[in-house]
Amino acid sequence: MEMGLANLEEFGNTLLHLGQQDRDLLVVTSDSRGSGKLVPFGQALPSQMIEVGIAEQNLVGISAGLASTGKKVFAVSPACFLTTRALEQIKNDVAYSNNPVRVVGISAGVSYGALGTTHHSLHDYAALRAIHNIDVVAPADNFETRQAIVAALTHPRPIYIRFGKKAMPHLHRPGTTFTIGKAITLAEGTDVTFVAIGEPLAQAAQAAQLLEAEGLSCRVISMHTLKPLDTETLLAAARNTKALITVEEHSQFGGLGSACAEVLMQKRVYVPFKIVGFPDEYTVTGSQSDIYNHYGISPQGLAETARTVLLNAP
Repeated sequence: MEMGLANLEEFGNTLLHLGQQDRDLLVVTSDSRGSGKLVPFGQALPSQMIEVGIAEQNLVGISAGLASTGKKVFAVSPACFLTTRALEQIKNDVAYSNNPVRVVGISAGVSYGALGTTHHSLHDYAALRAIHNIDVVAPADNFETRQAIVAALTHPRPIYIRFGKKAMPHLHRPGTTFTIGKAITLAEGTDVTFVAIGEPLAQAAQAAQLLEAEGLSCRVISMHTLKPLDTETLLAAARNTKALITVEEHSQFGGLGSACAEVLMQKRVYVPFKIVGFPDEYTVTGSQSDIYNHYGISPQGLAETARTVLLNAP
């Protein structure tokens, strides 16, 4: 796979391009312009960047106020702090008050790796899925990042966009269309479906390649939008493959796997099913890659999970 930029770098580049065309686009940060790859934006458009310091609750409140006046606001802060310290402000000032802030959680999941669980964000999907009137998107590569930011600029209601920090491979074919709320099928298959969100999509795509070499037919779906979930694509995959595996850089509880299970059970579509994410245990510390490998979010780990699920399928 050809490598691209880190999604955060693509985010910064896209935001600078859009900001140069629209003076109503504002970025609010909590001492995170460096980690958010927004230094060039601040240098080029200083009047369109507001720095609040390490004060996430203030960041969200200020962003909501600006959005209420018609400004197109991107509130940028590390996901681990933004969706805990400022959760009440996201709920009340943004979602409940219907202020269309683009809440951007950076360095999400275990991107901060060795800094430990204080800096891990493995709860944000679950927390924000339970809050009404806010959508949730996690781009997988540079293409999805660019398209998600462009779409967010005119999105009619609050939205949370989640980014990791490592360089990502290009995963999509030329001509692919991106729409918030509509999954993208990277590969068709009839044996097993991988449904992934965010950076783990790359691991799922590589696992599919390993399995294809063994003669297994794999469907790979980028469920870049967790909320609203593309139930049509999910149900079609469940009905037309022998097993379904969800993959996420998040707790096994309340995220993509839970959302998919809820849909499948309510629609009475029964298929061998496995959620790959982080279990309820003391989370190990290490690099993002080390943690991925430990919890089976690797090409080899996902391929083995698929073999096991298929072997035990009725």
